[in-house]
Amino acid sequence: MAMCQIKSLSSIMTTKDAVTVVARRTFAAAAGKAKKGKGGSAADGPKASMLSKEVKSSTVVGANILKDGADPKVLPDSECPDWLWHLLDKRTALSELRRKNIETLPYEDLKRFVKLDTRARIRENNSEKAKN
Repeated sequence: MAMCQIKSLSSIMTTKDAVTVVARRTFAAAAGKAKKGKGGSAADGPKASMLSKEVKSSTVVGANILKDGADPKVLPDSECPDWLWHLLDKRTALSELRRKNIETLPYEDLKRFVKLDTRARIRENNSEKAKN
């Protein structure tokens, strides 16, 4: 029976199709391990870090991208750039910027207004085109 199916497949497939079928990669369960249900066991979760608290607090663990490099050290707050402390500041929304007088907006807010307004108009135009 299996030979009949193989013969019928070989007559249908071209050489390129046969290569893709043969080259398809599959993963088998490891030998000697039973299949687990959904979620696995607690032992399959991420392993606890073996680093001491000292090392974790003095270095940025996992930030090294170089093969031969080491993780960078954490700098004191006085050595960090000023812009770093403003990354998480709340920025004004488009609705608030529309309510304000455009003539009196600072340059950064004006830039943000133009960007957000353009994005909103593009979104409106795309939704109108999608309805038609």
